[in-house]
Amino acid sequence: MKHLLTGAMCSSLLLLAACNESTTENKAAQPEVAVASAKTALSAGIERANMNAEIRPQDDFYLYVNGGWLDSHPMPSDKTAIGSFYDLRDKSDDDVKAIIEELAAAKDLAPGSDEQKVADLFRSYMDVEGLNALGTKPIAPLLADIDALKTQDDLVKYFAASQVKGLSVPLAFYVSIDAKQSSRYVSHATQYGLGLPDRDYYFNESDRYVNMRKDYVAHIENMFALAGLDNPKAASETIMALETKLAEAQWTRVQRRDSEKRYNKFNVSDLKQVSEHINWSLWLDTLGVSGEQDIIIGQPDYAKVVGELVANEDLSTWKAYLNWQVLNGFASYLTEDIAKQDFEFYGKSIDGQQEQKPRWKRGVSVVNSNLGEIIGKVYVKRHFTPEAKDRMTTLVENLRNAYGESIDSLEWMSDDTKKAARVKLAAFTPKIGYPDKWEDYSAINITADSLVANVMSADVVGHNKQLEKLGGPIRKWEWHMTPQTVNAYYSPPANEIVFPAAILQPPFFNLEADDAVNYGGIGAVIGHEMGHGFDDQGSKYDHEGNMKNWWTEGDLKEFKVRADQLIAQYDGYEVFHDLNVNGSLTLGENIGDLSGVTIAYRAYKNSLKGKEAPVIDGLTGDERFFMGYAQIWRGKRTEEGLRKRVTTDPHSPGHFRAIGSLSNMPEFYEAFGVKEGDKMYIAPEKRVKIW
Repeated sequence: MKHLLTGAMCSSLLLLAACNESTTENKAAQPEVAVASAKTALSAGIERANMNAEIRPQDDFYLYVNGGWLDSHPMPSDKTAIGSFYDLRDKSDDDVKAIIEELAAAKDLAPGSDEQKVADLFRSYMDVEGLNALGTKPIAPLLADIDALKTQDDLVKYFAASQVKGLSVPLAFYVSIDAKQSSRYVSHATQYGLGLPDRDYYFNESDRYVNMRKDYVAHIENMFALAGLDNPKAASETIMALETKLAEAQWTRVQRRDSEKRYNKFNVSDLKQVSEHINWSLWLDTLGVSGEQDIIIGQPDYAKVVGELVANEDLSTWKAYLNWQVLNGFASYLTEDIAKQDFEFYGKSIDGQQEQKPRWKRGVSVVNSNLGEIIGKVYVKRHFTPEAKDRMTTLVENLRNAYGESIDSLEWMSDDTKKAARVKLAAFTPKIGYPDKWEDYSAINITADSLVANVMSADVVGHNKQLEKLGGPIRKWEWHMTPQTVNAYYSPPANEIVFPAAILQPPFFNLEADDAVNYGGIGAVIGHEMGHGFDDQGSKYDHEGNMKNWWTEGDLKEFKVRADQLIAQYDGYEVFHDLNVNGSLTLGENIGDLSGVTIAYRAYKNSLKGKEAPVIDGLTGDERFFMGYAQIWRGKRTEEGLRKRVTTDPHSPGHFRAIGSLSNMPEFYEAFGVKEGDKMYIAPEKRVKIW
């Protein structure tokens, strides 16, 4: 559930799928500060060894910049993806491992201290012999609770009680900012509870998905047998049938992108209008929110179907499903055999990963997920410099200034909408590197010999921290990524852009490189996150983070025309012969990419103050800028992993993130001489210009 909660609160991430509320003073009028290093000799920052000069940049700029790397880097057997982001993630894992191992090697750590918790959580994960000896004893109490269920109300109560402990349930609860009243937190419920990656996996009739469903049923059967649960074969078929009914009622990922349709606020006294079969009072009371007056139900028609299934499905069916949720949820924390079977399906079959990551890497992930900001404090001291934060702060303000200029210059937008957009831009709150206030983990109980209990304790405390938000002020200090996370995000209801320390490294951010590559790299990332404030969903929120229209009717229509053009462009990109990019699913991220690189280019040109950029390593400033942009998307995935991404991820594959945006920029055409007949050429009247 931890991942659901983060994703639910943070809606627009740079790499994978934004969050809460804050405002800041208008900094757009501040004088621009040059970003260039004081060093006299700066590098181009372009990794020429990764290029493929046999490919014309006018035909495929991504392969021109990255083709050599793609040809020379086979996929390691323990990975599903490699590239710029993943290289930095590996580095972050190594850095975090060093911190953890220092703590784990220490003796006589004070009980209850942050250091003791990190050390013992890691030890409890690495103790394979101990986990094998315990078998399924750690989850036995949860299975006993399921076995004891006798009534429909018992079932509803268990949904709530098990979620508090971190388990997957059909209707998931979380607390986040009220999108139409951004000064308060409110309870939310959303669809959840499937074992396959997406609802569409249950219905696609191509051979790949038909076989995957068969593999899933076989996987459940194998897991039940390994855990010693009754009737593995019958249970697996029962679970698949129930999950298929849940999936049929769930919204597609494109439908779920619509923030207005997701906003369905109910007084708790009126929840029987959603479903008369769910004892809502019991559910809310068990979650700990019986005193709340309202709740937002993301997909009311889905919740209605859940109620019907609660009423009409045999209790034994639900017990089999819930047993599976326990086993599936804790599989990686149990015996080697169970964890291996879990990997065989989710790692190999779903993602195409041939062998598991080293156990220490998985252990690092467990520590990061549960005690991340403890590690973050040390990580920042060791790996993030004040100079990097200062340079990044300057870049953000330069991008903000450039965005304002771009808004002012838009020919298609009226003055009234421009004024409102400017107000929103001025209110962006940037967060750079690390939080000003660190998370408190004192309530989590961690021991060296109770991995499942450790993880459950972290989930219970995480749930209680959510409840503490209700009725209180917005926690403007709160982050939804740790400093050691290689990513970035924008939060519509908080109107904030967030850049963790770990992404502020080459190729995104290079203190030793000329400005051009930094504007093309981290500058485009900054612009991307700012762009989410003005994409098809972020643009529905005003400067205070409220879902409130600030557009004139004519401007909104023109915006939609341009967005539809971008949808059509990305729909045309072929990933495999039988699979194209989904332009509707990826629209928000594609707007973010196009806005980001467009504004970053303007900011870069502003930084030159009318002077000509130096030629470095035979490359002009414009060439370095665009090459810097293309190299941040360098990467490759297994076929299975890429197919999964295209089906479930709101981001386009990196190849198309690079060429899709640049194909719309006249400045790119000029820098590399793109002409009609070249593969990246789009006729001027068909190029998309939004911001």
